[in-house]
Amino acid sequence: MSYQVLLYYCYTKIEDPEEFRLKHHRLCLDLELRGRIIVAEEGLNGTVSGSVESCEKYMAELGSDPRFRNLEFKVEKSEEMAFQKLNVRLKREIVNSGLYNINPNKRTGEYIEPGDFRDLLEKGAEECVLLDVRSNYEHKMGRFKNAVTLDIDNFREFKDHIADLDELKEKKVITYCTGGIKCEKASAYLLEQGFENVFQLHGGIIKYGLETDGSGFEGSCYVFDKRLSTEINHKDPSVISTCFNCGKTSDRMVNCANPDCNNHVVICDECGHELEGACSEECQSHPDKRPYNPEGYYQKDLNGYNPKKDFMHSMKNKQA
Repeated sequence: MSYQVLLYYCYTKIEDPEEFRLKHHRLCLDLELRGRIIVAEEGLNGTVSGSVESCEKYMAELGSDPRFRNLEFKVEKSEEMAFQKLNVRLKREIVNSGLYNINPNKRTGEYIEPGDFRDLLEKGAEECVLLDVRSNYEHKMGRFKNAVTLDIDNFREFKDHIADLDELKEKKVITYCTGGIKCEKASAYLLEQGFENVFQLHGGIIKYGLETDGSGFEGSCYVFDKRLSTEINHKDPSVISTCFNCGKTSDRMVNCANPDCNNHVVICDECGHELEGACSEECQSHPDKRPYNPEGYYQKDLNGYNPKKDFMHSMKNKQA
């Protein structure tokens, strides 16, 4: 069977997000999709995986809703289901930024399409600055050549580093992230803070890799499913990440076999074998360490997970 991974987001008003969440959860169950979906009053954000047929039905269903007329799907092929669980969560934001007053539908950075972005990279325009708004573990694995990166562990910290970018205020700043959602708010916040010439890569790194040869991107792109990374540059691929343990060049992204750590880091094959899937000797000796998986991916304990369990629990709470 052939599978797909869908990455998408849409900033749009959802009047009753809890009611929408329940119906959306039911839809995903009916289509046997797995993944992570966030519903908020400000919109929808998700990554789901399923059969090609199910994914096509899902895209058609969302496309028929006028609220999501501007939603775009980034579609990648996969040899298997990229998730083992389905989580449909209600949150305050569809991406955790802390920028509650920012509405990308009112003001955000102007889009640059992947093909135009590649042309800019090839020209090497000195007046342009590429700003990576992702976290450390993401840009350490892969990034665009000469991009400015931030020392942040999560996107919530972005707003605290604006002062570090003051020297870029007179430049043409182009933000980018994995799928585009973080840039919607990041570029809008830059505009609010006095940056006047702000753009964003439309659809992020994933769309860039799907619509171009991926030239100019160094390394691999971190993704939030069991694949952990995906190739972007199909012209002249490279590896820029290094092993967390020994420093050897490697692009083997894993999550630590110690469930209390579960750290997502690059670990080379040799260290992976020596440490039995852990990211350190301390984690290797942890009494709850999971058995070594050479693939480097450890699903958190399913704890008797039933795809319908969360949905039925939510329905009971609503009826109470």
